[in-house]
Amino acid sequence: MYEERAARLDGAVLWTRTAPAPVVSAGPVVPDGCMDLIWADGRLLVAGPDTRPYRPEEAVARYAGLRFAPGDAPRLLGVPARALRDLRIDPAELWGAAPARRLADRIAAAPDPALALEEYALRRAADAAPADPLLRAVTARLGAGRPVAETADALGIGPRRLHRLSLDAFGYGPLTLSRILRLQRALALLRAGVPPAGAAARAGYTDQAHLGRDARALADTTPGAYARAARAQAPDGTSAKRETP
Repeated sequence: MYEERAARLDGAVLWTRTAPAPVVSAGPVVPDGCMDLIWADGRLLVAGPDTRPYRPEEAVARYAGLRFAPGDAPRLLGVPARALRDLRIDPAELWGAAPARRLADRIAAAPDPALALEEYALRRAADAAPADPLLRAVTARLGAGRPVAETADALGIGPRRLHRLSLDAFGYGPLTLSRILRLQRALALLRAGVPPAGAAARAGYTDQAHLGRDARALADTTPGAYARAARAQAPDGTSAKRETP
């Protein structure tokens, strides 16, 4: 069962996934412009920004995760997003073995591992520089379907600076981020019951075939298959954001 809720860290989401016994997730994790700090049956992982569907290979019974707002994780984790693109790594590689082990032990001992992750992130945020409002503006404009060049002009930063900023904050350039956020708009519409053709038009695709190509490339599925699986898994329209049903 998958559940998520807003975290106290601005823009972040706490999520959990539990099963009666360890299982390998059925669907691939879909790129969403975010990075996660994940506790999986006692193992701590940092999930970098994805540019392609990620299919877990290990059987896990209990996940707890903190999904950072797009662009927010690098300032809290202390590493540029481009260094973690398409990776799942042990945080010991970022902070050293002892700090990573202490955090993993603290989370394992907590009644609610997700809340323990949240507490850790809040402590990191208190010691870090404030969130850059420019990153939120980039995400908001691209997430609303505004063109990359128009976004750079509107924010007064120029295309080259926008590209450098995006690599460090999101892990890839603004064109890739725009494509990922567009697919997420379409998937949300599909989960809400909008037919594929309507979801494609409302999300900003040229046509349904265009959406189909992106869905296959980024989510390893088709719009129709995604919509059917989402309805079967969650009749109320809710489903995991980062993982296909």
